[in-house]
Amino acid sequence: MSQLLRVILIVLVLGSAVLVWSEMRQDEVAPGFSLGAPEVADTTFTSLKGVELIVTSPTKNSVVTSPLIVTGEAPGFWYFEATFPLAVVNWDGLIIGEGYAQAQDEWMTQELVPFVGTIEFYEPLAQEGRQAVVGGLILQRDNPSGLPQNDDAVEFQIRFAE
Repeated sequence: MSQLLRVILIVLVLGSAVLVWSEMRQDEVAPGFSLGAPEVADTTFTSLKGVELIVTSPTKNSVVTSPLIVTGEAPGFWYFEATFPLAVVNWDGLIIGEGYAQAQDEWMTQELVPFVGTIEFYEPLAQEGRQAVVGGLILQRDNPSGLPQNDDAVEFQIRFAE
């Protein structure tokens, strides 16, 4: 009987050790991340008026340099004469570069149309002790009418290399 008691005790100790080890292993993973598949950057953005655009490059929070090449897809009604405005802003919202996205297919449609655009900008100096400075990329619906009800935009954070 004492032999059976020893085996049970050893099994309980080993089981407890495995549970403690697995709990400690989970604590090593940053909150919001898993040990499974790598995180995929979200490329779909919703505009101020609820329109969905796809921006494949750059991705949100990526480190960028000038000239910045912007690619993705936007609905045809965002274009006028096959273009729409792009802007890069610094951490204060000051525009430091502007350009245009150019439709890569027929733009007179309601469907998503691929685009490519290039923006040259001056690169802000990194603040002391930081690897990159935060800024933003703005994609604007072209609005030749100037009417406020036709304005729309998507903005997301990017980072500038040191």
